[in-house]
Amino acid sequence: MSVNLVNIIFGMKVRQARLEAKMTLSEFAAQCDLSPSYVTEIEKGRKYPKANKIMRMADALNKGYDELVSIKLAPSMSYLETILSSPLLRQFPFEEFDLEIGDLVNLFTRAPDKASALLHAVLEIGRQYDMKDEYFLRAALRSYQEIHENYFQELEDAAAEFAGKYKLDAGRPIDLETLKQIIGNEFHYELDEAHLANDKSLSVYRSVFVEGAKPRLLLNATLYPMQIKFLLARELGYRFLGIKERSVTSTPDRVDSFRQVFNDFRASYFAGALLIPRADILADLQEFFQLGTWSPYRLLAMIEKYDVTPEMLLYRLSELIPQFFGIKLHFLRFHNANSDYQLIKQLNMNNLLLPSGSGLHEHYCRRWLSVRLLREMAEANDPNANREVPLIGVQISEFLESHDRFLSFGFARPLVLSPSVGSSVVVGFRIDADLKRIICFTEDPSIPVVIINETCERCPLVGDQCKVRGAEPLILRQQERKTNRKMALNQLMAQLQG
Repeated sequence: MSVNLVNIIFGMKVRQARLEAKMTLSEFAAQCDLSPSYVTEIEKGRKYPKANKIMRMADALNKGYDELVSIKLAPSMSYLETILSSPLLRQFPFEEFDLEIGDLVNLFTRAPDKASALLHAVLEIGRQYDMKDEYFLRAALRSYQEIHENYFQELEDAAAEFAGKYKLDAGRPIDLETLKQIIGNEFHYELDEAHLANDKSLSVYRSVFVEGAKPRLLLNATLYPMQIKFLLARELGYRFLGIKERSVTSTPDRVDSFRQVFNDFRASYFAGALLIPRADILADLQEFFQLGTWSPYRLLAMIEKYDVTPEMLLYRLSELIPQFFGIKLHFLRFHNANSDYQLIKQLNMNNLLLPSGSGLHEHYCRRWLSVRLLREMAEANDPNANREVPLIGVQISEFLESHDRFLSFGFARPLVLSPSVGSSVVVGFRIDADLKRIICFTEDPSIPVVIINETCERCPLVGDQCKVRGAEPLILRQQERKTNRKMALNQLMAQLQG
């Protein structure tokens, strides 16, 4: 058992015994001849007192010394050691939420049996659904981004400082060769564009970083130049921000800690802010939102102006729109292969009702814009199509039962490194009076209104009502049968009791 875990269990037992004795922190500290602040440190698991102090604490609590220092837990709390020593809990970024693992002591000592059972249930659910530590750490990052509305002034300032230092704000878009010169001349990188693309087993990587006296960055030459620019800008972010703990491959092969996930996010944010400067894109968005009719060409023009991919553009919008326009949004990225649609990336800042059955391998509603664009792209299947020009779409999505409405627009195109896989990126906004005032084309009658649901398995639309469903409404029928049974039972009970 780790020293930290022994401290936490000891602190939890002291606090629980103090509460059972109905003593305040100050009263207990006075009886033990200790300061209240020192007792707080003990109860939070930060400090472990010497034997003479433990003796005084045991006397004040009317406990035996051995009972207090024993790490043996009551049967009802037998899961506690496993929970507190789990890699997941040790890696969870409590500090990013202004917490620490010792704060869990408060929960445990209020209702230790129930708290232990609750945390055990959470971890057990995670194991049953094969939710690896990586999923929890990425979920923690999403939560962190969402509570900050995905806007980070210090990273905006760093990107602006870098652009000024290297005179990148003189013209747009930033030139690829300029970034290559900066990373080579200023940061002494060696760029290698041969190994990844020419090795079949390595061709799935966008980049690989090799640390050394002269850092080496392997780039996949199959990528579009705009994608290579992003990789270079992100690498410059790692260096300029002084980041050490990071992924060495893109996409990461493994996640070792929250700090790694968080640092990768910071470097990517820096890259987006460098390639798409805040002042410029905000001016473009102001003009775009003031249009009375939907214009896909304005979005395509932004992609061309900044020489970025659709995902880079829409993700940059997710960073700036909530902060500067005062409207929340959601960002979704889907992939599909062989009619299998997977939600790859998300930010949900406007309480979008995301499909609840995704962990159960249910089928996402085929009417979502994210999925609809992928279907349309697959159905077109034009080998002569320009792969660099994405399919673009817009719709107003209305949930079948709640009638909540969202304005959504986005893009779809094949992945460069996996052309048989389609990728769509969409941003959406909850429609209310504020949105109509800020985004004027919200009321454009040419934008189609589409009824959507969560998953096909839960949707009552059948036959001609929905011709694109991916599965039968099995869960909905199970729920209906359960409701009918309950009604029949209630009727029977009423008859017999009458």
